[in-house]
Amino acid sequence: MKPVLVLQHLHDDGPAYLGEWLAREGVPIELRCSEAGQAFPAELGAYSALAILGGSMSANDELPSLRRAEALIRQAVAQGVPVIGHCLGGQLMAKALGGRVEASIAPEIGWQAIAPPAGDPAAALAESWFGAAPWPKVFQWHYEAFTLPAGAVSLATSPACRHQAFALGPHLALQFHVELDASKLAAWSAAIGPAYVEARQLHPASVQARASMHDEAPAGLAAQQRFADHLYRHWLAGSA
Repeated sequence: MKPVLVLQHLHDDGPAYLGEWLAREGVPIELRCSEAGQAFPAELGAYSALAILGGSMSANDELPSLRRAEALIRQAVAQGVPVIGHCLGGQLMAKALGGRVEASIAPEIGWQAIAPPAGDPAAALAESWFGAAPWPKVFQWHYEAFTLPAGAVSLATSPACRHQAFALGPHLALQFHVELDASKLAAWSAAIGPAYVEARQLHPASVQARASMHDEAPAGLAAQQRFADHLYRHWLAGSA
């Protein structure tokens, strides 16, 4: 099988559980990190699928690496190469395909509930990607959110973020971090700064206290990773 191309934007935002899952499935990966000076490839012919990770920057920032990621997303969609985007990665998918990235209704940080859309066919499509609802809480860390590009179907929602995920054929954009593992959570919570403190003060309903994040982590990570197993399997099946 051709390797999966994984685009990483920052040193501290690696593939984590996604990398573990792909290794367990025997799927090779090629990781390119722009902060490490590794250029993203220009073509996708050598790859079976494309995964884009998160980052603290905005998808609207004028960074050459973000524009290169968007070009690869458009190329993947045109060629039928399955794409998955995590948080910033999902926002880049939306932006590359004609949607917008703008301020979320409220920031979301920590373990938060998501719900399926109402009515078919969206609810049925959401179940095929994520399994039967109710779904476990997922880990969030975002201040912006995406609108839907043409042809995309919203798969999940929350009070603070209208579109938590969308599907466009075999491609999946996520607003949340199903790739999180214990090491990544520890690193992120140790680096909490003024933006988090302000968000926690202004939006206590959608920004979780750091102690609560850690208290929920053992059960939350286990449940979220089972959830991730299902959606990663569905995504990668599109490369067959």
